[in-house]
Amino acid sequence: MSKLKTKKSASKRFSKLPSGKLKRGKANRQHIATKKTRDRKNQLKKTGYVHSTNAAAILRCLPYG
Repeated sequence: MSKLKTKKSASKRFSKLPSGKLKRGKANRQHIATKKTRDRKNQLKKTGYVHSTNAAAILRCLPYG
């Protein structure tokens, strides 16, 4: 059987933690930032976790899934 290929777009966006959770970056921080409050932009800096309902689909795109 051939090796599984990684979906490169998914590997750049998500990483798997030792606990098994998937880490992701938050959206809506790239542009039109002047109307967003400082608190909101600081919250968007932090990473989030992929919801459990979406995790299976993302793991299929990654080599360890």
